[in-house]
Amino acid sequence: MSHTVRPPSPPPALPIRMRIKMVVEDLCRVIRFICTVEFWRMTVLWPLSLLLSQYMLFRQMTSSHKSQPYPRSESSKFMINGVKSHVCVITGATSGLGAAAAHALSREGFFVVLVGRSSELLSNTMLEIREQNENAQLKAFVVDMASFSSITKFKVSLQQWLLENDMHPSAQLLINNAGILATSSRITSCGLDKMMATNYFGAFCLTKVLLPLLMSSPVPSRIVNVTSFTHRNVYDVQVDNMFFCEKQFSKSKQYPFTQIYEYSKLYLLLFSHELHSQFSTMDYRCPVSINAADPGVVRTNIMREVPSFLSSLAFFALKLLGLLQCPDSGVSSILDAALAAPDASGLYFYGGKGWTIDPSALSLDPKLQKKLWTISSDLFKELKHASFRRRIHDFIC
Repeated sequence: MSHTVRPPSPPPALPIRMRIKMVVEDLCRVIRFICTVEFWRMTVLWPLSLLLSQYMLFRQMTSSHKSQPYPRSESSKFMINGVKSHVCVITGATSGLGAAAAHALSREGFFVVLVGRSSELLSNTMLEIREQNENAQLKAFVVDMASFSSITKFKVSLQQWLLENDMHPSAQLLINNAGILATSSRITSCGLDKMMATNYFGAFCLTKVLLPLLMSSPVPSRIVNVTSFTHRNVYDVQVDNMFFCEKQFSKSKQYPFTQIYEYSKLYLLLFSHELHSQFSTMDYRCPVSINAADPGVVRTNIMREVPSFLSSLAFFALKLLGLLQCPDSGVSSILDAALAAPDASGLYFYGGKGWTIDPSALSLDPKLQKKLWTISSDLFKELKHASFRRRIHDFIC
């Protein structure tokens, strides 16, 4: 006797009253968001800073005294004692620009180490890469870039993985791409503002802990910090350790998320320039270089906390103006920064095709660079000592 298999029934439709209630709630959320200073900062100042960058790029490309773009060098594979090694670490690699960079660099022959917060999304990204490139060499690690302990554990895990796979104990490329745009205040376990911790301080800490691996590379290695044109909206900044803390913003009636995002991207540039200066003044030729990359406006999920109606409208307007990119094209400036010749360092890549422009004057202030480095290093040491004391306590207890 044959049985007819019935297709699964569709989920029941929501009652009309429930649907109306949801629409009204979404509309109220949009109206509340429009009435904030943050919305108008995003709507007015961010497009202006984008247009300024575009204008600078246009002048760079058309000026009679223009500097030439930096071509990408071939990422040739190398052998060390018969062991193949060419390691690239990418943070925020589960989607958007991070995933696009992982796709592209796996095709360049790198052994790509994907770093992200979700093991499921990391697995999905690796599956997608292998569907397009069956020879891709990939490894994934779950890391929370807002957590100091997670970052230090990753360093240990990475070193162990290199040892177990008979690979050279070094890394050749670090791309600090992870970033969030949080519209509400959140605090990390260390008492830091989560957006500042993820966007800047996490990148600083990861660079510090992986610097020995980068410096021990037998071939030139590189750090790429992914920043944003929004850093141009910061005209004055007081760098102190309180700015990393959640308490700094809890006094505000409204969480100034656009300003914190802008500051975090400026801090990445200040950090990049200071580290470049330190590399340049070393007694011996340092094998590490550092560049910043600004991908422009790319359609990723970083705007997921902004009301969807408004983010969709913004993307639509930017697409009409020809300023919106997909991750596969937006990643171009990141790849330019990563694959430029070893002597290309301290540069701000923007616009793709190897082009560079000048960042804001504030980001080039050497006193500000040194001050931020000192404060960040002090906080790094403080968290490192606290982590060590905690491990000793756990061991004794």
